Amino acid sequence: MSIAPVNSAAMADNEHINSRQYLSFILAGEEYAADILKVQEIRDWTSSTFVPNSPGYIEGILNLRGNIIPIINLRSRFNLSSNADMLKRIVIVLSIESAGRTRSMGLLVDAVAETYDVDMDKVRSAPQGSSVIDDEFITGLTTLDNKMIILLDVDELLSSAELGLTVV
Repeated sequence: MSIAPVNSAAMADNEHINSRQYLSFILAGEEYAADILKVQEIRDWTSSTFVPNSPGYIEGILNLRGNIIPIINLRSRFNLSSNADMLKRIVIVLSIESAGRTRSMGLLVDAVAETYDVDMDKVRSAPQGSSVIDDEFITGLTTLDNKMIILLDVDELLSSAELGLTVV
């Protein structure tokens, strides 16, 4: 009986089979993350156009190369204290699947932090009712670099129904 040599490259590939990349960002001192495949671009904050009668967490709309995108202020959306220094904020433009279609939306956050390879086998469910964020918006919690990261389901968080938006 012969024993086949161990293919270390194949083993390394297997370690990443259940891994996803996430872009993390800071919001009121906490670190959150979104699936990096949803991220279209990261931009410095520029003022947006206010839309009358929109929910309070919609900061406004931006014209991004001919596409009109709503900007969601996550501090307001999560009922966190406001940040007076809007000039240092960042917009993360995401591709969202909602109501059977794909559209772009922007998240207004305090800062972009890191990109992480997240081992999905190490992601834990958030305790029920433990956050100001509805549990359905949280994919899970993971510990990376000795800090807890909240993984968000941005499709659910930014769905048309959840935001009270009319799909055209």
